[in-house]
Parts: sequence; C-alpha cells; structure tokens
Amino acid sequence: MQTLWQDLRYGARMLLKNPGFTLIAVITLALGIGANTAIFSVVNAVLLRPLPYEQADRLVLLAENGENFGEMSVAYPNFLDWRAQQTVFETMGVYNRGSYNLTGSGEPEQVRGANASADLLLALRVRPALGRLYTSDEDKPGAVPVVVLSHGLWQRRFGGDANVINQAITLNERSYTVIGVTPPGFLFPSRIEMWMPVGQLAGADNMQKRDNHPGLYGVARLKPGVTIEQARAEMQTIAARLSQQYPASNKGNSVVVRALKEEIVGNVERALWVILAAVGCVLLIACANVANLLLARAATRQREMAVRIALGASRWRIVRQLLTESVILALLGGIPGLLLSQWAVELLLKLSPDALPRTSEIKTDVWVLGFTFIVTTLTGLLFGLVPAWQAGRSEAHLALKEAGRGVAGSKAWFRHALVVAEVALTLVLLVCAGLLMRSFTQLLRLDPGFNYDRLLTFAVALPEQKYGPLEPQMAFFQKLQQRLSVLPGVTNVAYSSGLPLGNNGWQTSFTIEGRPIPPPNETPSMEMAIVSPGYFETLKIPLRAGRWFDERDNREHLRGRDLSKLAATPRLLAGLNCIVIDEEFARRYWPNEPMDKAVGKRVRMGAGPDDPLLTVLGVVGRVRMDGLREESNRVQAYLPYLQGAVPNVLVTLRTSLDPQSLTAAARAQVQQLDPQQPIYSVNTMEKLRAETIASDRLNLLLLSLFAGLALLLALIGLYGVISCAVTQRTQELGIRLALGAQANDVLRLVIGQGMKLALLGVAIGVVAALLLTRLMHSLLFSVSANDPLTYAVIILLLSVVALLACYIPARRATQVDPMIALRCE
Repeated sequence: MQTLWQDLRYGARMLLKNPGFTLIAVITLALGIGANTAIFSVVNAVLLRPLPYEQADRLVLLAENGENFGEMSVAYPNFLDWRAQQTVFETMGVYNRGSYNLTGSGEPEQVRGANASADLLLALRVRPALGRLYTSDEDKPGAVPVVVLSHGLWQRRFGGDANVINQAITLNERSYTVIGVTPPGFLFPSRIEMWMPVGQLAGADNMQKRDNHPGLYGVARLKPGVTIEQARAEMQTIAARLSQQYPASNKGNSVVVRALKEEIVGNVERALWVILAAVGCVLLIACANVANLLLARAATRQREMAVRIALGASRWRIVRQLLTESVILALLGGIPGLLLSQWAVELLLKLSPDALPRTSEIKTDVWVLGFTFIVTTLTGLLFGLVPAWQAGRSEAHLALKEAGRGVAGSKAWFRHALVVAEVALTLVLLVCAGLLMRSFTQLLRLDPGFNYDRLLTFAVALPEQKYGPLEPQMAFFQKLQQRLSVLPGVTNVAYSSGLPLGNNGWQTSFTIEGRPIPPPNETPSMEMAIVSPGYFETLKIPLRAGRWFDERDNREHLRGRDLSKLAATPRLLAGLNCIVIDEEFARRYWPNEPMDKAVGKRVRMGAGPDDPLLTVLGVVGRVRMDGLREESNRVQAYLPYLQGAVPNVLVTLRTSLDPQSLTAAARAQVQQLDPQQPIYSVNTMEKLRAETIASDRLNLLLLSLFAGLALLLALIGLYGVISCAVTQRTQELGIRLALGAQANDVLRLVIGQGMKLALLGVAIGVVAALLLTRLMHSLLFSVSANDPLTYAVIILLLSVVALLACYIPARRATQVDPMIALRCE
C-alpha cells in the first residue's frame, strides 16, 4: 500500500510538473469519455434497462395482420376469442387511444386518455398510488362510468387533492367517477393521462364487427416458462381457427406477437448502436493521441528511466509507475468528462425531444457511473500500456547514450501505426456522417405533395353527447370556418379528419364498379380522409383532373329519403355519393386511360351491395400520408365533410403571417362558439414535417459531431507525429541543407513521410467503411451504403486536411539553420 501511495504521489508531481502536457491530455480524454458516457446514458435507458414494469421481459404486444392491410389493430370480438382460447398468457388486455374534453372546473382542457380493459392494468401490474383500479365488473356495457387519473394529471389539474377520489368529473359532456390515481411515471401508452374501461364501449355496433379494427392493441403477460415463440405459435393457431370460422372477416388474418419493449423502442435500436460504436471510435482516437503524447514525453524521460534502472529499479516497477501516471491522467479526464456528459444529454434532449422513446428515464444512475469508471480506468491502461512497456524494456546503458536524442527510431513504428489507425477510424466515421448527410438532404428535397409553408393546424373534438352524430357537427365547423377566414392574415381555412405526415385518416376496403368482387383477403384498401371544401386549396395539393369538393357536395340529395331504411349502412356513409382520388389510384385501376377519364368512374366503399357507390369527381396529386420516409402502398382518396361529418377534426389555416401568432385568435373563435370547447395539438405543418425526420436529424447531428471531433483529433495526432519527427531529425535535416539540399526537397521529404501514413490510413479506412456501412442500410433514405460520391468527397477532404497538417511542420523543417543543427551534434 505504501508503494502504491508513493507511485500516486510521484505520478501527481510529474503531471503537475508538465501542466501543458497534462491539460492537453485531460481535455482530449474528457471529450472522448464525456461523449461515450452521454451516449451510453441514452443506450442504457432506451435499450438496456428493462421497462418500468414488474417482470417486464414477460410482456408482449398483440396486433392483427391482414394479407391485404398489413399490421392493424385488433377487432374486439377477435380479442374476446383470443382471451378465451389462449393458454400461454397469465393475463391479456387491450387498449386504444382517445382525446376527451375535461370541463367543469377551471379552463376546458383536452386530455389524452385510453380505453383499456381491466386485464391490461393487471398485465402491467399497476398498483395505484391512491384509490383503486377498476374491476372486470366495471369493464362491461352499462356499468357506472369510472376513470383512473395519472399522477401528473392529478397534480396538475386537481392540485394533488386526495379528496378527488369518488368525485365526479365531466369528460365529453359525460360524468365519470374518479376511483384512483396511478403511481408517478406510469404513462402507458405514452402521453396518456387517464384510463377508462374499454368494455363499456363493447355494446356499440362497430365494436361488435369482426371486420372493424377500432385502434385496439393487446398487451399480455407470458406465463412462467412460456417463451414468446411458443406464444406466437399458439396465437397463430387460434387465428387460423378464427379464419376458418369467420371467412368473411378473418380469412388470411394472423396475429402479431412481439416483445412490448421492442414495440416501445421502435426503430431507434440500430441507430443507437451505430452511434455508440461511433463514439467508441472517438475514444480510441483520443487514446491514440494521448499515447502519442506519452511516447513523445518518454523521449524527455529516457535519462530518468535509465538512472532508475541503473539504481536497481525493476522493469515491473517502471511499468507500474508509468501506468499509475496514465490512470491518474485518465481519472483527471473522466471527472470533467462525466460533467460534460450531463450537459450533452440535456442538450440532446432539448434539441430532439421527440426523436427518442423513454426520454424521461434517461439519467445518471449507478450503471452510468460504473460505465464511466470502467471506461476511464481501461482508457488509462490502454493509452499507457505500450509507452510504459517500452520504457520498462529500455537498456540502461543504451538509454543513457540516447538521452536527449529523442525516441529511438526502432520505436517510431508504433507511433506511426497509431496515426494510421486514427486516420482509418476517422475516415469510417466521416463516411458514415457523409452518408447520413446525403440521406438527410434527399429527405429535405423530397416533395411531400403539398405546400407546408405558413400552415397552422389544431385539433377540435366535439362531444357526440352534446353535438349529435352529424348535422350539428357540420354546422359548428362551417361557422368556425367562416369566423377563422376573416381573421387578419388568414388566406385559406379547411378542416379534415386527417392531415399528411402522420395525422392521417384511416384505411378502408373498396371495389371498382363493374369488376368482379375479389375474395375478402384480396380486397384492395385505400387511405381515406374526410375533408371540407377548400381543403386542397389550403394545402395546395395540385388538381390533376376534374374538380375539388365545394359547397354543392352536401346532403341535399338525401332530402325526402327515409334514412332509417339504410340500417345496414352507418349513417355517416349513407349520405356519401362522391369521392376524390389521388393520381396513383387512377394510374393503378385505369392504367390504359388518360387521367381525366377516371372522372365519372364509380368506386364502392366495401364489397357489399348496400355499401355506398361513389362517383369520382376529381383526381389530385399524391401526398406523403405517414411521413417523409414512409410511403404506403395504398392508394389515397377523400370524402366530402358536408356529406359525412366526424366529431374529431384537424383545422388548418394558411396565413400570410407567422402561423403561431394566430393561435390565441383561433382559440378565441372556438370558445366564442362554445366556451366549453378546447383546442389542442396546436402546431405548424413545418414543425410536424420536422418531427417526421427528427430521428434522422438526431442521427446526423450526433454522427457529424463525432466525426468532426475524430477528424480534429486525428489531425492533431498526425501533426504531432510529423512535428516530433522533424524535431528528432533536426541534425539530419541540417546536414541535408548544409550539403546543398533545397528547401523544397526538405518540404517534399517531410510531407511525403506524413502523407504516406495518411494515405495508408485512408486505404484501410475505405476497406473498413465498405464492410461496416452495410449495417447503416436501414438508416439511409434513397442513398446506397456504398455511394461513390460520398466516398470520393470524404477521401478528398481527409487527404487535403492531412496535407495541411503535414505542411505546417514541414514548413518549419525548411527553416532549420544548418549551423545550429550541426553545433548540437
């Protein structure tokens, strides 16, 4: 212990004796360790740490998969059969999302809620912080409406008052009794603030149909000893049995069973591992730089080591002393690195709050601290091992002779190898960043099919208990449209059931008039939205043929008809007689005809004789419905709002002003029509567009930052090696100049030495990049992982910057005075 204390004291004195060297090394290591700790904090929270539920590894998500529709939500009758027939789950529940107007006390507010079965909360093993959860008896049609609040909503809206239990609150003009409050942090699914029994909705007609998929998804808990593969096999067997039993609705349908964590993490897993690998490369480059600094410093300590060896110090004693200094240096870099990582994580979450899941769980815990300590210690050993080993192998009499001459030539190969490795790793990171930049540029250039500039959008959800199913809703939004259109700066106003870039409508099957009706599992489907007159003009979606909807497309054609005779058709669909389709619809189903010939054709919503037959009024351009990256294979179509209203709409305003400046005025207009009606999800379309590429932006930002840091460190390393070589070869260069060598000869000699190392690193880096960038394929958009332009630009950039790093010490070498150099000899 005393010997260790002596090593620590001596090591600290030596580092304090060389403050410049120590400061440079600490800054270099702090950058590398800080970056690694920051990214590990994210990876640990998002990927490594289990979900915040008891035995979360046994939780799975359930969905349906149709041959024609792909993955979709669960039909409620199918869920009931799944639950009754399965033997692999302890508990199985379902949920969907909704929005509710909370009124009665304080300002009206839109709150995100979930209709969830009692079994869902049991599967997640939620224990209320206050009150209780609802039971299976309350999860049935006709039961007393009850609600469980999230801890955050309880604190924010009700001030944390425990007396809220058993009190009534008003949601969508209906009274609910508060029976419980969930524990802090429980927000499943994400951003949900209250839960109500889904079974109370089971009596509705749409919940009884197996071909209706009302946004329900299942969550189940595996029994002990049951694997997810076994569960998947049994659920597929049940699905096949239901497919035979109900061929009209279930033919070809299967069940999706995957880990709940996989669903929550989404598609960020590969990106995070790639970024963690990239930041690991940055740390390796930092280690190589510090190792080069130690090797250069070893040149000035050769006499010291030689004297110690001559006085009887063992080689292990020398190695241990130098490794102790390295570890001290690493710890000095690790402390500011940890502080830097905290700042970096906060900045990361501020810049991209929606790009990552589970952001509330990202924090510095014992695992992050342990990771930092291990990385710091290993870093100290890594960059200190070779210099210490070489110093320990020194022969005393040779070291004394070579003292003051610098590092022996036989040891220079290791420094050169470090520089080559730095350049190779840097090229790999630069290529990755370059590919992401090209990909991101392609995304930004992509035409979404509409003009998103100066568009403000907000949501309004009218309670059906107050506004009824159709006419009052239409009247409300027509009045709102008139009021908003006269606001200063507003040029167009529209409302719709969905918008492009994620806020899209729904999918439904259809058939073409006059063509054979395909089997149920082969019926085509289309993306559908209900839109008001002026919708296409507001979003500037181009008209290809025919006309847009206008005030003529209303329900006048139903005047005098007895709608009660249309019992087989929902009232929403009963009033429909026209449709607008997108250009892909026209090309796909009337491929050999001009686009204007599609106008006048008729499309049936569904396949039954009672389903409405709609006349095509016009053909419009195709838009990106799901996001800039995603392109659905489904065709797109639009229905007129004045023929079939829905209570939840998105209002869109095109303005000549800053869209956000109209938020207060728009809210005031809504509340003048109904003081109890809130608006929510206020956004600009520019922001929504940015959110669809938030993960791409985050990946580009991080990889570009790390690649830039790697480039800086690699160039410092290359400069340091060439500069040290010039210092070591001062006598040689002086002799060359004294014998008649020209300055340009010396310049070429020194630059040539550096560029050989750089180009060798470039060659190795290209091979490594070609192999490794294949792992990035899923992160790229319209760019090949082996894009030749990216490789050419990066190779040229790295070569030019390396040339500059070599030129500065080479220029200094041409200024060596031969007399002074020879006098040193």
